[in-house]
Amino acid sequence: MKRFISTFNHGLHAAGRALDLFRPVRQWVSHLRVETPRRARKVAELIPAQCPFERDIVLCGRSVAHIPPLCKLNPLYNELVELRFRALCYLADECGEDISAYI
Repeated sequence: MKRFISTFNHGLHAAGRALDLFRPVRQWVSHLRVETPRRARKVAELIPAQCPFERDIVLCGRSVAHIPPLCKLNPLYNELVELRFRALCYLADECGEDISAYI
């Protein structure tokens, strides 16, 4: 019985991974290489340094709605931030550029 439950749980876990529709895109973004200064600058410019706005909508002094940080809604946020970090590291380490303008 214990073996059956273990096999059953493994099957559910494997099925859960199969439903990750963003997995191919995540892998593609994770494997993007930053090999040129031009590409590194473009990535650093396009991907924001901070999570976009989080707002409370206030009407007559009362909070009527809350908009969560948009990064929590983006399923690729972690991969994009990692790509931006690699681009900034490339610019600083390989090209010797000052990256303070991108931060």
